[in-house]
Amino acid sequence: MKRVIVGITGASGSIYGKRIVEVLVANSYLVDIIFSEIGKKVFEYEIGMTVEEFVDSFPREQVTLFSHNDLFALPSSGSYQAIGMIIAPCSAGTLGHIASGTTRNLIHRAADVTLKEKRSLILVLRETPLNRIHIENMLKVNDAGATILPASPGFYGKPQKVDDLVNFVVERALRALTGKEFNLIKNWGE
Repeated sequence: MKRVIVGITGASGSIYGKRIVEVLVANSYLVDIIFSEIGKKVFEYEIGMTVEEFVDSFPREQVTLFSHNDLFALPSSGSYQAIGMIIAPCSAGTLGHIASGTTRNLIHRAADVTLKEKRSLILVLRETPLNRIHIENMLKVNDAGATILPASPGFYGKPQKVDDLVNFVVERALRALTGKEFNLIKNWGE
């Protein structure tokens, strides 16, 4: 099994992180989840379930929850093997910490490690509108090797419900991370 680290921050859009974890687990990936302090509160507000209920809904051997405060945790080390990391949603604050190389929590540290080890880092940015600082930070992390993937669904698949819009962004994020298709959406021309 391959391992993916998923960070869920305090931007609105917890549904993206939730769905990414569900799809990874359904496709036999090991998933390490890190919620920021505010990310946990937003998740519980938007999703309507506690983080613990969410994590407990998966096989214990497949999903591990790490505290954002535990900078001694496994994802903080470059020797810890993961194919990459997705932060979904990624707040502008988290983007700023990654861009400046500052480590205030385990999400920032795991992202820093992911970049230094030349692994895939996908940031599902959920901020709008953007100011110059956001754009400069996106350029910095892009130049460092991360992929900025705004939560901007396409409409060519003629979405019928919110899940269709979420699946579009999730599919694109997972493809960017793994190079594989997860068949959550129709490709252009299908």
